[in-house]
Amino acid sequence: MDIVLIAGLWLDGSVWNDVVPPLEKLGHRAVPLTLPGQGDGSAYATLDDQVAAVLAAVDSLSGKVMVVGHSAACTLAWLAAEARPDKVAKVALIGGFPSADGETYADFFESKDGAMPFPGWEPFDGPDSADLDEESRRRIAASAIPVPEGVTKGVVRLVDERRFDVPVVLICPEFTPAEAQEWIRAGQLPELARVKRLEFVDIDSGHWPMVSKPIELAPLLVAAAPAK
Repeated sequence: MDIVLIAGLWLDGSVWNDVVPPLEKLGHRAVPLTLPGQGDGSAYATLDDQVAAVLAAVDSLSGKVMVVGHSAACTLAWLAAEARPDKVAKVALIGGFPSADGETYADFFESKDGAMPFPGWEPFDGPDSADLDEESRRRIAASAIPVPEGVTKGVVRLVDERRFDVPVVLICPEFTPAEAQEWIRAGQLPELARVKRLEFVDIDSGHWPMVSKPIELAPLLVAAAPAK
């Protein structure tokens, strides 16, 4: 199956470099995306531009696909399912949750000159980054791309309830499946609460398993991929 890979904030498609070979060795085609405003040279991209790029990738592939979203890009993966419920066979969410209709996409940190730069490692102290060595931290920070405000401050729009028919697997890195289930019961994750087929998978990693645990992450994605 074709597996579309969407990285979270500040990252381009190269962050999946260590995941692609094991995915392909296991018989799947990996399609890592570099999003508008996150590596394509555009400083004025919008959330709509990123959604359009994801849908263009999905539409370019034959047959059904699995869409993988990491961190904030879990919302992009969910928007793809909403827009293409008959094309997206499954959504995999890594370390994040889809925003609800009307919420801001990812306005998490202070912007500068029209974009939200990587804020450094201090906000991610603890379980998020505990498994990253110094070289990995340096590499992520050095390659981080400020995300345009048109993306981070974009408003999420969800209208097609067929999205809840699309199966979802939540891969839990810095939090546990039990914690995620409790957040759903508490009403904190309204989109996931309405998914009809929702799985939880644990991975012993921090927030960036494609960097720290790529060999472990790939088979989890393959196991989650539906049969062709």
